Amino acid sequence: MDEAEDLQEAQEEFQAARGCLFGIAYRMLGSVSEAEDVLQDAWIRRQTYDRSKVENPRAFLATTVTRLAINVLKSARARRETYVGPWLPEPVDTGSDPALGALNGEALEVAVLMLLEKLTPTERAAYVLREAFEYPYARIAEVVGQSNANARQLVSRARRHLAAEKRAGVVAADHQRFLTAFVAAAQAGDIGVLENMFAEDVVSYSDGGGEVRASKFIVVGRQRVAKYIHAFADRFWVAATVEPLQVNGRPAMKLSRDGAVFAVVTVSVTPEGIDRVMWMMNPAKLAVLDA
Repeated sequence: MDEAEDLQEAQEEFQAARGCLFGIAYRMLGSVSEAEDVLQDAWIRRQTYDRSKVENPRAFLATTVTRLAINVLKSARARRETYVGPWLPEPVDTGSDPALGALNGEALEVAVLMLLEKLTPTERAAYVLREAFEYPYARIAEVVGQSNANARQLVSRARRHLAAEKRAGVVAADHQRFLTAFVAAAQAGDIGVLENMFAEDVVSYSDGGGEVRASKFIVVGRQRVAKYIHAFADRFWVAATVEPLQVNGRPAMKLSRDGAVFAVVTVSVTPEGIDRVMWMMNPAKLAVLDA
């Protein structure tokens, strides 16, 4: 096989695995742009690596992407410590790509990605590979460079951490009903209706990244969140077009003004009511939805 044919075959292998590779990188990083950068770096490494040493191209690419994502996540943590205001994952429109390259939707919801931020990079990698992609422990151990026993411990610790903080959810129909009712009440600034929909310890996160006007602090508690939303209702929703979409596998609302997306709003719903309200407003994170 000549060099051109070798490169063509490598490119076809990469494209066939791309959905899965992006799914790994995005869940690891919570950022579309960073995930795309990781895939680009992985492709460059694939081109320059000795093909005779690659027995399983898909496994090689998945390992490369995971290890690159671990490195990026280590540096990203330092950047997020200086991030202006609350940090939220970059939203992905799963209505146009429902599976996002995964066997299931685990570790994709915004609320879960926020919890994953508290794991170490290696724990996060092990959890994503096991829960979202059903990798066997022996394969996870190989990818993260640890023993089988340590790989099991990494996944077990991640599961325990998430179980301690993750709350029971509701079925998709109820989630959509709560979101629709919430947006209507938020537009009206109706404090009473909002309070009735909220769990007692509801939290509101506004991610403007210092680029747009947004609260730099999280707002906690049923009454405080309701009053906070009421306070900006007469300005925030003016001339806004509200459209439903699927973000990270869950219902969300896309807000546009003059044809440009200025916010994505989603909620986390438990049997006790809405426990998280997430306002994604950083223009850099919304650019992919605008496109």
